[in-house]
Amino acid sequence: MKTCILAIESSCDDTSAAICIDGNILANITASQTVHAAYGGVFPEFASRAHMQHILPVVEATIKKAGINKDDINVVAFTRGPGLIGSLHVGVSFAKAFALPKKLPLIEVNHMQAHILAHFIDEPKPAFPFLCLTVSGGHTQMVLVKDYLDFELLGETQDDAAGEAYDKIAKIFGLPYPGGPLIDKYAKEGNKDKFVFPFPATESYNFSFSGLKTNVLYFIQKEVAKNANFIEENLLDLCASIQYRINSILISKLLRASKELKIKHIAIAGGVSANSGLRAMLEETGEKHQLKTYIPAFQYCTDNAGMIAIAAYHKFLQKDFSHQQAEPIARWGVDVK
Repeated sequence: MKTCILAIESSCDDTSAAICIDGNILANITASQTVHAAYGGVFPEFASRAHMQHILPVVEATIKKAGINKDDINVVAFTRGPGLIGSLHVGVSFAKAFALPKKLPLIEVNHMQAHILAHFIDEPKPAFPFLCLTVSGGHTQMVLVKDYLDFELLGETQDDAAGEAYDKIAKIFGLPYPGGPLIDKYAKEGNKDKFVFPFPATESYNFSFSGLKTNVLYFIQKEVAKNANFIEENLLDLCASIQYRINSILISKLLRASKELKIKHIAIAGGVSANSGLRAMLEETGEKHQLKTYIPAFQYCTDNAGMIAIAAYHKFLQKDFSHQQAEPIARWGVDVK
């Protein structure tokens, strides 16, 4: 009998569903929310309401795209955390309600672990052990991946996550939310060496971006005081310079861990791994230091149910099931067993 998993992801502001049969993703559909742009960030209450509106149409569209009948589904997976508690509640409640009438097994998935396991959806797939730099709007983590369900957290951000820093600095530049993708877009036409921003000093494999953000703010305030058109005249170079600095911080830590732990397989995951500058820097670093590098396909970088489905499949193989009493977890470490 085939294992047909319906997976639900609703940890932040993307409502997503996927169908996975025996480890193969047949469909992965995501509905994004635009309501948050006016607030310069995700508004939790609006996110929860939008999930309630989107989840049923998204699930129905996913089942249709996969070419299956809902009765073919024999496992239901969901993101339990970490994330916005109201958003998580929508996905968890839907998954439990879908599974209850037919008494289908439930599988809870750690969102951060799922980002890492997105590398096992398509070829090429990393060999164990490998290092994964998981970078998103809410998290920046260095993880040693020993097996599909065996993770060791080596370091994480002490303040702002990298994606959060991108969006906050974009706001300083006067760009709309989400600003990270716009910085990436403009950076392609700018000179990364035009402005030099500081490299934060942090212990071991931890990260810090709050000080960098503040440095950029003071720099911009000083220059705008002398020239009101400074940002407009230098936007492309500003974006290229700050993108280079953030990405160099991330990759330098990953390279350091690779050397010190003698691990030749390195990877990036999470929403910021969609950044073209970060992807290029990882590949250049791999070529220079004879390392194998891995990046998930673009659709599996941002929050999506495909990664939840593949994580659930490997938990299914280990008979690691959840229960109808499961509740969302806002904060949940990636190395949880």
